Amino acid sequence: MNSNILGVINLIHEADEMETLTASRCLATVPFGARYRLIDFMLSSMVNSGISKVAVFAQTKYRSLIDHLGSGKHWDLHHRQSGLFILPPVTDDVNEVRRGDLYHFYQHRDYFTRSSQEYVLITRSHMICNIDFEELLVSHKASGANITVICKRQNDLLGGKARKVQIDDKGRITSMQDHYGRLNTDLISMEMYLMKKDLLLEIVDSSLAQGQDHLVRNAIMSRLDRLHIQSYIYEGYLGVVNTLTSYYQNSMQLLRPEVWKSLFFEPGPIYTKVKDEPPARYAEGAKTSNSLVANGCIIEGTVINSILFRGVHVRKGAVVRNSIIMQNGIVGENSIVDHVILDKDVTVERSRELRGAEVSPFLATKRKVI
Repeated sequence: MNSNILGVINLIHEADEMETLTASRCLATVPFGARYRLIDFMLSSMVNSGISKVAVFAQTKYRSLIDHLGSGKHWDLHHRQSGLFILPPVTDDVNEVRRGDLYHFYQHRDYFTRSSQEYVLITRSHMICNIDFEELLVSHKASGANITVICKRQNDLLGGKARKVQIDDKGRITSMQDHYGRLNTDLISMEMYLMKKDLLLEIVDSSLAQGQDHLVRNAIMSRLDRLHIQSYIYEGYLGVVNTLTSYYQNSMQLLRPEVWKSLFFEPGPIYTKVKDEPPARYAEGAKTSNSLVANGCIIEGTVINSILFRGVHVRKGAVVRNSIIMQNGIVGENSIVDHVILDKDVTVERSRELRGAEVSPFLATKRKVI
């Protein structure tokens, strides 16, 4: 067990262009892959890497986060001395809540100082991958770096937005941009940073003293020439999910068996909150092809190239194509949905037709009746 790393999933000012999908929930808890949430991938990767103490720094709309994570038992993080910690802002003052992540780290500095781990790993929730952080620690120690940043060579982000970086021939990062820069490189930051805990606390204090409170923009990008900031190239599957287009396109990638296998089972399984529900039921005359169908679904119509979450009901004569139907959705008799995202508890009444496009799927908000 790699008990020398303290895990941090940083939700402060996480990039979010998911429209109404994040109107009442934070980006980390957006449903994904028929029964998961975005945060499950990073949390599971940490647990599978032996990280036994993880803090989730929440900022806004975190009720669904608390409901989903609970005590952390579904990730085996419900232990007295270690485990899962959800750390919301310490104040209700709007101006204080809106400050950067370094300020929130400072407000919860006792979490860091009371932890015995030597290293801290800071990640985001919107990078969908399955990664072994033990290899990262080995590489970090071997390079002698102050900070190691996990990077990935990837030209097509399927509509997602990521920070680009440039490195020298030894892998040291020489340049890093904000999300909207035009750096000419195919190397992107996966927003995962490994460093010694003492260095992080030093960065927090010195940056805040200068009126700077953002980890990457202020503390890391301004220290590229003063600190040894090394890249670690990740070779596995990566989905960057922080826009509505990227959410839809990365979801559709899950219908490829090789993507599903590499993302959910290699190098370890992805865990989520368990709900005891019956298997999906297929009525006589139902047709499905190339789709993910979760427990509790009732299929009476046709489902093609789609993802159905728990408890979805596709009624007789209905056709669902290239769509994502979230928990407890209902598609009425003889209705057609194509390139559509239905949030939780949406009802499409009988004989309706909803159509979107791959680059602009039709999105129905939670509990809407159409």
